[in-house]
Amino acid sequence: MLRLENDNDRLTVFLYGEIDHHAARTIREEVDANLQRSLPKRLIFNFRDVTFMDSSGVGLIMGRYKLIRSMGGEIQIRGAKPQIIQIMRMAGLDKLAEIEDGED
Repeated sequence: MLRLENDNDRLTVFLYGEIDHHAARTIREEVDANLQRSLPKRLIFNFRDVTFMDSSGVGLIMGRYKLIRSMGGEIQIRGAKPQIIQIMRMAGLDKLAEIEDGED
């Protein structure tokens, strides 16, 4: 579901599989706990291995955006597939975070 990597002032969250209501809750709890401990300046979500995301994933990103901003940080989204980027853009996440697609 996820793997966390702390590197200096950056926390990278590697996500995989499906992000639905159940998965989003687990991810949220783990990411929030790590954010509180490490206080990074940049939170990066890597979506390269995500196969499905619904509105729960949008809520997950929005909530983490608010938290990292309250800490003076920023958020980035990397590696998302076109259909997931479309969902993010429709929700306005591209106005909150830098989104880089998964096309190499």
